[in-house]
Formats: sequence, structure tokens, C-alpha cells
Amino acid sequence: MVLSYIVKKELNVRQVLKEQFHISNRLLLKLKKNRKIFLNKSNNIYLDFPVKKDDLIEIDLDFDEDNSNIVPIKMNLKVLYEDDSLIILDKPPHLPVHPSLNHYENSLSNGLKYYFDSINLHRLIRPINRLDKDTSGIVIFAKNEYIQSQLTNYTKEYIAIVTGTLKESGIIDNPIARKNNSIIERCIDSNGEKAITEYFVIKNFSIKGENLTELKCILHTGRTHQIRVHLSSIGHPILGDTLYGTSSSIIDRQALHAYKIKFIHPITKKELEIISPIPFLKDYL
Repeated sequence: MVLSYIVKKELNVRQVLKEQFHISNRLLLKLKKNRKIFLNKSNNIYLDFPVKKDDLIEIDLDFDEDNSNIVPIKMNLKVLYEDDSLIILDKPPHLPVHPSLNHYENSLSNGLKYYFDSINLHRLIRPINRLDKDTSGIVIFAKNEYIQSQLTNYTKEYIAIVTGTLKESGIIDNPIARKNNSIIERCIDSNGEKAITEYFVIKNFSIKGENLTELKCILHTGRTHQIRVHLSSIGHPILGDTLYGTSSSIIDRQALHAYKIKFIHPITKKELEIISPIPFLKDYL
């Protein structure tokens, strides 16, 4: 991927890259080290090199990175969207996004590493958003450091099935913190980080005599377990959520799915809207 810019005023190379591409200092040093900065097609330059009007500055983001820390594992990845900048995957439930001690060779990142190897793409695995292991749905991965730094504003929408009957939509604005003596569980805490979840009632229904409500949830902040903690705090935990509610004979995990994401593409500047089909409405409910 090559980004280019025709200089409009006299500056230096560093100033142009900062003002026009918003390049971080860390990436700037990597581009310089890999000789990926070009002025009028020449990379024999330095960052303080002066430029003049109508000069062409280019940066080539295609340089290899060491991603050998992740074991490649062949998986049947469901790709929702892909281009030179990013790849968007539909994560199944029961699969973590990152490798860990208990999932060293069983994560979405392992499958993506295998795919990158198959297309000879030597890049770090860079998830933009994250999902809990048992939450399904959309995960975005950047294909280079520049896209990772630029893609920070996006709207996420989830579908959740909660226990009980909720009649009215609402907003939950309660701070969330790590629960004392737990490395996993979160709780409502006045000293926690600000957390806002907006929810909309889609329908009420019942299965096996249990009253349930389908909700659309929009995150206005991104705290760990935010939707799960917030819905549990109002007395309507997500169906099957054993951490903040109870287990269910209807579904074998929390009925939470990241089904839509919208953002402005960092390169094309066009809005992208990606939708993932909701598995538990078909497979379980």
C-alpha cells in the first residue's frame, strides 16, 4: 500500500508526513529504517529534507514484520470484507480473538496467521476491536500499523437475548471497574471508568416457558464485558451468561452477537457498513 501527496507549500518531509498522513513517531522511524519514504521517487532522503510546491511524497507501508510469535493454524475463516488495508472476520462463539496460555493454538489470530502466510503477507496480527471468547460476530484486523492507528472511530451494534421481559428501550450510564479479587469479572463501581450502553427493545418472546427479550445494543464506550455487566445490573442478564447470570438449557454460551459495524475507511474515506448474520436466532432460537 502506497500513500502519496503532492506538496502544496514549502515544508520538510517530516512536517508533510505529520500534517497530511498523521504518521506517529514510531511508524515514522520504521518507515525511515526500511527506506519506505520517497521524494519524487527517490528514497535517498532524510526526514528534515526540504520540499517545495508540487513535489511528490510517497510512503510505502508494505514492509515485512516478524509475526512468528503466533502459531499458524488452518481454520475455516469467514471473511466479511477484505482489501489491502484490513480484513473483517466473522468470529464464531467459543473461540478467543487472541492466543493465550489455554488457547495457544486455538484463537482467531492463529487462523488469520495461517491465512496471512498463505498469501505471503508477513504482518503482525492487529485486531481493531475485541470480543469475548463466547461472544460471536465482527472483528476487524488492520493489515499494517498505519491503518491500526487511523481506524479508531467506529460504531458497533450488538444483538442480545436477555432473560425476562423488557418493554422499554433505554440508556445505561454506570461506571464499570474490575471486581475485587477477580482478574476476569467486572462490576458497577462509582470509582470505575465511564460506561454507556444504549439498548432498544426489538421483541418479547418465550421459549420453554422462559420469558425473553431481544435487544439491539449500541456501545458508546468500550469497557470490558460492558454490555454483559450493564444488562445484568438492571435485572436482565444475557441468556446463557454464566458469569453475570446463569446457565441456560436453550443456548450454551451468552446470547450476544456483534452484528454490525460502521466506519469511515481510512484510505478511501467512504463509509463501510458490515453486517454479520445472527447465529443464535437461527441455530438456537
